Amino acid sequence: MDKQTKGAWVVHHGKKVAADVRGAAEFSAIDIAAKSASLLARMAESDEAKLGPQSVQAAGRVGGLSPKTDLPACLDQLQRRKLIDRSSNGEVVVLGVTTGTALVHAADLFEDNEPQPLERAAIDLAETTSREPLLRETVEEYIADTHHIPSGDVTEFVDQAAEIGFVDSEGEGEDRLFFNGNLFRRDTASKTRKVLDSLDEAEQRKLVEFQAKLTTMGSMQGTEAERMLGAQLFAKLKAAALVDLNVVSNEAGDHVFVTAPAAFQKFVNPLVDDAFDHAKALVAALSYGMSISPSTRGRIWGVDLLLNKLIRGEEVGPATAIGNDYRALELERVVQTRPSGYGYMLKLLKREVGVLALEVLKGRNASATALEALPSAGMRSYVPPEANRVTFRKNQSRASKAQTRSLLSAVRSGGRL
Repeated sequence: MDKQTKGAWVVHHGKKVAADVRGAAEFSAIDIAAKSASLLARMAESDEAKLGPQSVQAAGRVGGLSPKTDLPACLDQLQRRKLIDRSSNGEVVVLGVTTGTALVHAADLFEDNEPQPLERAAIDLAETTSREPLLRETVEEYIADTHHIPSGDVTEFVDQAAEIGFVDSEGEGEDRLFFNGNLFRRDTASKTRKVLDSLDEAEQRKLVEFQAKLTTMGSMQGTEAERMLGAQLFAKLKAAALVDLNVVSNEAGDHVFVTAPAAFQKFVNPLVDDAFDHAKALVAALSYGMSISPSTRGRIWGVDLLLNKLIRGEEVGPATAIGNDYRALELERVVQTRPSGYGYMLKLLKREVGVLALEVLKGRNASATALEALPSAGMRSYVPPEANRVTFRKNQSRASKAQTRSLLSAVRSGGRL
C-alpha cells in the first residue's frame, strides 16, 4: 500500500489504541506515530507556522495528549524528523504540511519506532478486510503466512484486533467474519449489487428507492432513512457501513444525517479524508452560513468568492457569525478568527482543506448536497461516521447482529487471498 494509505491506517489505529487500556503499551509504534502525526496536522498550516507555548499546549490538549509526557514525546518525534523547530522558550515553528503529507509522515514515524510484527499485521489486516469480509480461518492463515507469526499467537492477535477496534467482526467461532468500516468506500457498485442480491424482493425495492433518493438529495435525515428502509434493514446497513451517519452538535441539539460512504471519492482518497475529517467540517460550517444563518449575523451569499479569497490567504468578514460558527474548526486549527469592530474576521490556515470544500460546493453533486444539509450553528462537535457506527454496534441486539452477518456474507467473493 502507498504511504498515505498506510499513514491513514496508523492514525485510524492510533485512535482505537488511545481508547484501550492495554493498547498503547502493546502497540507503542502505532500509538506514538498516530499521536505525533495528528499533532503535526493540527499545528501545521499551508505555509510555515509559528506557535507560542500556549498554542502548542492547546493543540496537545485538543488531541488528548498529556502535557507532561505525551506532548514532549510527540514534539521530540517531530523534531527528529526535522518537521518542526523548537526554541528554548517553548515556541514551535512548523513547516507547511497538508493532510496528505501528514499521513506520509505518519507512515515514516511508524517505521522510525521499529514496529513489532503484530503492529505491521494490524495495519495489513485493516487494509485487507476493507476490501471484503473474510472468515477467521482465511484471516489467520494470511496473517501467519505473511508476517511469520506462530498460529497460537495469531489467534490471540486476531481476537485482540477486533476487541481494540482495528477491525470489526460478526458471528462466532470458525464462521466469524472480519471486516472494516471502510468496506463500502471501495468498489461500491459491485458490493452493493451483491447486497441487493442477498435481500428479499421487498427489501430490494426499499434499498433501490432509498439509494435513488440519497443520490438525488445527497443526504437524508436519519428518521427519513429509517422510515424508507424500515428499522431492521436500516440497522443492517448501519452496522455493515453501507451508509454513513454524520452527527453535528450545535445550539439546537444533535442532528443526524445519512450520507453515502464514498461521498468524497470523486475528490480525494476516502481513506485519507477520513483521517481528520477537516473538509467535511468546513463544508458543514459554510453550508449553515449559506442556507440558515440570517443576514443580520452574516449570511454567506457567494461561497465561491468567499472560499477563493480564503484560499488566496486573505481574510473575510467582519461578521458576528464568524465568532460562533467555526469553533470546532478553530480547535483543529483549520481556521483562525479574530475580533474586528462589531464582528469577527476569518482566515483559512489549511488551504488544501478550502480547495476541497470549494470543489464539493461548486460541484453540487451528491456529496455537496449531503454536507450542505448539515446544520452547524455553534459547531460544538462533529462526530464522524466510523465513531457513530462503533457506538451503534455496541448496542446491537443478537438478532440484528445475525442479520448484519448475513449481509456481510453476501459481499464476500468466496475466494482465498
